[in-house]
Amino acid sequence: MHQREGMLGVGELRSAVDTGAIDTVLLVLVDMQGRLQGKRCSARYFLEEVLPHGAEACNYLLAVDVDMNTVDGYALTSWEQGYGDFELVPDLTTLRRVPWQRGTALVFADLRLLSGEPIEPSPRQVLHRQRERLAARGWRALAGTELEFIVYRESFEEAWRAGYRNLTPANQYNVDYSILGTSRVEPLLRAIRSGMSGAGMYVESAKGECNLGQHEIAFRYDEALVTADNHALYKNGAKEIAAEHGCSLTFMSKVDEREGNSCHMHVSLRDGAGKAVLAGPESTPGSLSPIGEHFLAGQLAALREFTLLLAPNINSYKRFAPGSFAPTAVSWGLDNRTCALRLVGRGPSLRVENRVPGGDVNPHLGLAAIIAAGLHGIEHELPLPPPCEGNAYTSGAPSIPLTLREALTVWEESELAKDCFGEDVVAHYANMARVELAAFDAAVTDWERVRGFERL
Repeated sequence: MHQREGMLGVGELRSAVDTGAIDTVLLVLVDMQGRLQGKRCSARYFLEEVLPHGAEACNYLLAVDVDMNTVDGYALTSWEQGYGDFELVPDLTTLRRVPWQRGTALVFADLRLLSGEPIEPSPRQVLHRQRERLAARGWRALAGTELEFIVYRESFEEAWRAGYRNLTPANQYNVDYSILGTSRVEPLLRAIRSGMSGAGMYVESAKGECNLGQHEIAFRYDEALVTADNHALYKNGAKEIAAEHGCSLTFMSKVDEREGNSCHMHVSLRDGAGKAVLAGPESTPGSLSPIGEHFLAGQLAALREFTLLLAPNINSYKRFAPGSFAPTAVSWGLDNRTCALRLVGRGPSLRVENRVPGGDVNPHLGLAAIIAAGLHGIEHELPLPPPCEGNAYTSGAPSIPLTLREALTVWEESELAKDCFGEDVVAHYANMARVELAAFDAAVTDWERVRGFERL
């Protein structure tokens, strides 16, 4: 397979360092929130020390909240355990240029205890485990993620000082599929597309969306880990490029009362010969193989119990509303956007689209949940119920959890989650949810002040 533009081998990195084209290597991990954390290493130091020996970082990076506060309840680390180090092991298949940062390359790292064992709650490791389960059957997962974001004219610093209130969206009306409307933001969108292409990603297209200033850039599907890594880098890079343009953008799930930012996740399976595992022999849309039926049945069976990995934040659940194109019904349908699970394509392009995640999803955890659910259906040969025809919102189908509190309860009680991910992973992400709930419960919101300051 031809190496994509921007991807680097170690030899190419050495040559670029020798010529002065690259002087910095970002060594990054993906944290619980799906963000990039890590170190800026001098390129010489990376080649001479990190490459043969790895690097260390404080293990609190997998035990903090969004504000980077240390919080209690994690078995991995604590004040009592001294907040020691874990090891960052570069995954050299991810080495690439970062075109929007001068003289910079980047590599993702896997996390290990200093004794050498993988750190199971690490998002990349959670996905690795599900990939290993697929590999044992001779399969691999292909995935694509569709991220939406909203662009504002204010810089990130201006938005912060304004308390994120009364910001100016880049478009004043719905620009869904509008060529004229999206042209107002094209300088930024083009810079993001060009940057991501130069960082090894295959950009397909960009389009406007429904909310004011809302846009989407689509990327070609790839192996699940590649897609998840690219997703995390894209979110980070898009914000950095927006900052260079003096504006800001957000991927948060629901920023206002209009349409939220979704992240539909598409997944299919291939065998060792590249044959589509889920597709049936017919070329008609929605033709599933028996394995495909079990895979989709597993998605339905596990959806409620795995929602925490698909919708990890308080704000995630604000998207879910009837008639919003964000799903509430645990149902599947053939090209039916009112269902949580939409079956799309035919033959080799046949795939399951999970419409639950928002733009705040951790891609590694979300894709791990989808793969684990499908394997559950396959291993137990679960029967697939008939598809939903018509409006799933009014179908009477069971609902996904509609609050983080409900999703946490279902997750903690799930024997399936413990079987698929291990008790340590279940406990780790349950604690993450409890931390967020406690922080939200202690906050006094603008909504409360407006309703209660004078009138209560």
